[in-house]
Amino acid sequence: FEAFHLKSCVHFKPYEGESSYIIFQKLLGCWSAVGDKKRGQNISIGAGCDQKAIVIHEILHALGFYHEQTRTDRDDYVKIQWDHVFPGQEHNFQKQGIKAVTDLNTPYDYESIMHYGPFSFGKNSSLATITTSMPEFNNIIGQRLDFSSTDLERLNQMYNCSKSIFRSSKICGLVQDPVGDAGWMHKKSSLMGQDHTYIQHCEGAGHFMYFNTSYGTKGDVAVLQSRIFYPKRKHQCLEFFYKMTGNLQDELIISAKKDDGTGNVRKRVKVKTFQGDNDHNWKIAHVNLNRRKPFRYLFHGLKGDPDNSSGGISIDDLTLSETKCPSAVWLIRNFSSLLKTAPEGYSMWSPQFYSPEGYGYGVVLYPKGLRSSALKNYIRISFHLVSGANDGILEWPVLHRQVTITVLDQHPNVMERMSSERSFITNETQLLPGTNYSRWRRPSIHSKFDPSCNCSRSPGWGWNKFISHAQLRRRNYLKNDDLIIFAEFEDLTHLRKTEKHFPQTWPLHEDRKKRLAPLEDWQPYRRQQCNPNPCQNDGICVNIKGNTSCRFPTISLQTRHLSPHNCMSPGLEQDAVNEQSEKIEIRHSIRNKTSFSSG
Repeated sequence: FEAFHLKSCVHFKPYEGESSYIIFQKLLGCWSAVGDKKRGQNISIGAGCDQKAIVIHEILHALGFYHEQTRTDRDDYVKIQWDHVFPGQEHNFQKQGIKAVTDLNTPYDYESIMHYGPFSFGKNSSLATITTSMPEFNNIIGQRLDFSSTDLERLNQMYNCSKSIFRSSKICGLVQDPVGDAGWMHKKSSLMGQDHTYIQHCEGAGHFMYFNTSYGTKGDVAVLQSRIFYPKRKHQCLEFFYKMTGNLQDELIISAKKDDGTGNVRKRVKVKTFQGDNDHNWKIAHVNLNRRKPFRYLFHGLKGDPDNSSGGISIDDLTLSETKCPSAVWLIRNFSSLLKTAPEGYSMWSPQFYSPEGYGYGVVLYPKGLRSSALKNYIRISFHLVSGANDGILEWPVLHRQVTITVLDQHPNVMERMSSERSFITNETQLLPGTNYSRWRRPSIHSKFDPSCNCSRSPGWGWNKFISHAQLRRRNYLKNDDLIIFAEFEDLTHLRKTEKHFPQTWPLHEDRKKRLAPLEDWQPYRRQQCNPNPCQNDGICVNIKGNTSCRFPTISLQTRHLSPHNCMSPGLEQDAVNEQSEKIEIRHSIRNKTSFSSG
């Protein structure tokens, strides 16, 4: 919901009797009807579907989006390998007629969050069902990170959005404040140097703002100010990159101008100060402004000791959004070198962070996965509790808190960022291996002591395939070779009061039974059995963790004696149990001046 709110004008609110609304349920698989049915409808977030990008994908269906590969002109861009599609799933690849859909005059989008991946609904995991006309895009389709820029363009056209909650990402939108002894320079960057705007789309792109502190008088000030903003929410986060290469006494001061009581936005309030340091690299900064009335934000550069300065203060890549700033930020430098030299199983520990409630926690990153993992081309990231100063007054075990880890896409235009985000909620079922004890107990009593931090750390809980090395290099995750990770640990207990429980005969289930509307996406089905053999070029059909897969004909005794029964997916029955295990339904309606648009 926050992603839609920040990047479009589509807002969601709790259900209050509207005719158009959505019920989120944990049913079987990930699916949604397409468009507004004017009587309420299901979105299923089943087992394995609880990822931000998948939920965005399903909500877009409800807002009127079909799959990208069903466009009328899709044959110019992709080829459907019909022989590889699992029998009975062909409908997922049918083109829509020109009267049913519109492309809104936008190009075919390989990066769309609505595009299937190359192996979707295939007979087995080795046979691609979709191939792209340009082979370099075969590894692009099916991304489940975030909206693409074209997804947002279409959404904002459909719902007549003129602006988003992200207000600015352009350094060229700032002006000099006449109050000051010196000035900021619009300095051109070098592509070989460390710059954060050389791909930014505004006049003067390839520049950053620079305040030279190596001449003049101690105490000289230069001030940049923004335009006036009119907040709709009570939180604002100012994000920017900066570096200080002058004297340790130099200061970068962030302030705000607010209404002085006469209707003029001119009363200054200091918000945060950054002091000069010996780290001359670009750093990311976040400042909570929390203004409820019209305001400007300002950058004050202050000269500390010009006689002993050989540089200055630089700022770049500004973003103002109406949301809270990240609670924890971990920046890792020279990450490409780390990917090349780190052995498998090598781990890095973040600093200790504290949640708003006072719980200590940390993050562990494995550049090439665990020693026992075959996924050496993926980064593993895990979360753990850390003993802290507040442990004696906190509640243990700490349950119903959401952990959210984000690897930041550092694209200068925040609307085009596609960060990799994962989350889970601490609960009663997450136990220490071989015990009945929660892994979320007080770490100072129940976890191992780590002398390196003079603290105790609980065992980690995380993701072996958080992000692939190929994805890291494809976008702006490693700008200046820096990897930036955000971490949050939020209390969600108050949201339990918003859950609505309905009888199992709730009429919206009829959508599922009668197939009155196109349903989509992942619904468990049995992969093709090994008899008849679905493999090409004399390949051997084998069972890999419940899925059939094709292998070269280097035959072992185990492979030679596989029976058709062994090539059936064993997880289907468990998924059917999961459908009945949870009937919690959460209803939300769409708040917008326009009604739902259908596909």
